[in-house]
Amino acid sequence: MRHVMLLVCRFAVSEAEVAEFTERVAGALELLTAQPGCARGVLGRSMEQPERWVLSVEFDSVVAYRKALGPFEVRERVVPLLAEALLDEPADYEVLVHAEGGASGRQVSVLAADAGTVRIGEASGPASPRSAG
Repeated sequence: MRHVMLLVCRFAVSEAEVAEFTERVAGALELLTAQPGCARGVLGRSMEQPERWVLSVEFDSVVAYRKALGPFEVRERVVPLLAEALLDEPADYEVLVHAEGGASGRQVSVLAADAGTVRIGEASGPASPRSAG
């Protein structure tokens, strides 16, 4: 079963920075989407607050996401861009409900039920997955 992972980063970009920012993001998306397991990426601009932007990249799995960030050129050009994202919320999400062509589906979370209470080094893996809702 495929466990889709989303990278969602929000940015604040002044009008003077738009051309340079969109050029950097286009290059970053080209690099990321060339990596195995990176399905697609989009950059959007808020219609209500034009200085707010969102970058969303879909990966086939958490493993694909981590591997996509590994190549030197990605670390050199993409990671610094991602570091500029607003830090007031998480950037990585797992997809639990999806829809296409008028039909929806659910997938089981890969996070363990106790993921919010177990500290690093205390768990070896998800013994019992969370429900999708």
